[in-house]
Amino acid sequence: MEYVILAVVIAVVAIGAITGLVVSGRRRKELDRPSQTPTITAPPAADRPSAPTKPTEGAAEPTAPPATAAPEAEAPGTVEAGAAEAGTAEAPAAEQPVEEVRIEEAEAAPAIEVPEPTAGRLVRLRSRLSRSQSTLGKGLLTLLSRDRLDEDTWEEIEETLLTADVGVGATQELVDNLRTRVKVLGTRTPDELRGLLREELIKLIGPELDRTVHSVKTDGGPAVVLVVGVNGVGKTTTTGKLARVLVADGRKVVLGAADTFRAAAADQLQTWGERVGAHTVRGPEGGDPASVAFDAVKQGIADGVDTVLVDTAGRLHTKTGLMDELGKVKRVVEKHGPVDEVLLVLDATTGQNGLVQARVFAEVVDITGIVLTKLDGTAKGGIVISVQRELGVPVKLIGLGEGADDLAPFEPGAFVDALLG
Repeated sequence: MEYVILAVVIAVVAIGAITGLVVSGRRRKELDRPSQTPTITAPPAADRPSAPTKPTEGAAEPTAPPATAAPEAEAPGTVEAGAAEAGTAEAPAAEQPVEEVRIEEAEAAPAIEVPEPTAGRLVRLRSRLSRSQSTLGKGLLTLLSRDRLDEDTWEEIEETLLTADVGVGATQELVDNLRTRVKVLGTRTPDELRGLLREELIKLIGPELDRTVHSVKTDGGPAVVLVVGVNGVGKTTTTGKLARVLVADGRKVVLGAADTFRAAAADQLQTWGERVGAHTVRGPEGGDPASVAFDAVKQGIADGVDTVLVDTAGRLHTKTGLMDELGKVKRVVEKHGPVDEVLLVLDATTGQNGLVQARVFAEVVDITGIVLTKLDGTAKGGIVISVQRELGVPVKLIGLGEGADDLAPFEPGAFVDALLG
C-alpha cells in the first residue's frame, strides 16, 4: 500500500512539472513575437517588411533596393508609426536646431516700449515730490501763521529759505515782498497765507520763461541736443529718459554715445535706446568723443529723424583739458549746423556746489536749459530758483526717481504746489 501511495505522489509531481514547462514555453514564444503597438523607436520603413496581405498603394516593387524605395503611405490606424518613421528616416532632426536658433533670436530681440505721455507728468508725480519737498513749504506756512510776525520770525523765515538753497538774493526778495503784503493786506488765515506764498514763489521761479526743449528743427534737419554735466549726476540716464520723453511726444530720435571715457557708458545708453526703438551711434572705448558726436548727427540727417541726443563725457569741471574737449565737441557738431539745445544736468542734492559746476560749464558752452536730477531725495527745492538766477536760463526738466518715466517737464505751478505740500 505504501508503494502505491508513493507512486501516485511521484506521478502527480511529474505531471505538474510537465505542465509548467509547457506553459512557460508558450509565454516565451508570445514574448518573442513582435509587438503590434507602434513605438517611437520603430525601424525605418526600408527595413520593415510589408504587410503580407493588402499591399499599400504607392509602395515600391519588391525588387527595388531599400535605399531607393518610396516612403510607404500608412494605412488607417498607423499615424503614430508613420510619425516615428519620419523622425528616424527623414531630416527633421537637422531642422530642429534651425528652429531653436530662430526662437533664441526672437527672445533676444528687445521689446519696444511705449513711454508714458509727457502731458501733465509732473502733476502725476506731485505726490512723490511733495513727500521730500513739503518740509520747506510746511516750515514757511508754520512761521507765517504765528500770532505775531516779529523780527525774529522773519529771520527764521530767511534761514529756512537759505537752508533750502533758495539763494541770498532770492531769499531777500521773497521776504521783503511777503512782509509788505502781509502788513498791507492783513492776511492771516492759513488759506490766505498759502495763496500769498504760492504767488511769490511762482514769481521767483519765473513762469514767463520758455521751458520748451527745442527738439524739432524748422529747416528740415534734426535738432541737436547736447547733454553735459560732471560725473555722477545721472547724465547718461537722463539722456536715455529724455529719449523716452521725446518718443512719447511723437519724435524720432538718434542717440550719440560720445561718453567714450566711462566704461559701459555706451552700452548703458544703447540699452535705453533699444527700449524705445532709437538707434545709437557709438565708437570705440576711449575714442574721440567729437568724432562720435559728428557721426551721430550725420546718421540723424541720413535717417531723417527729429532729434539727435548726444551724451557727452561726464568730465570733471576742475580739469581744464577735458572742458576744452567739450568745447571741441560742440564746434565739430556745428559743422552740420547750429546746436539747438545744451542741457546741463545737475544733482539737486549738491546744493551750492552745483552752482559752481554750472558757472564753469556756462563758460565753455552756451547753456540753454537745466535738468535737475534727484529732486525727490532732497528738501532743498530752492535750488530751482538759485540756479536759474545764477545762469539766467530756465530749469526745463526735473528727475523725480529711478523709474524710466520719472523725468518730467518742469511746470512752476505744479512744482510750487508740491513744495507747499
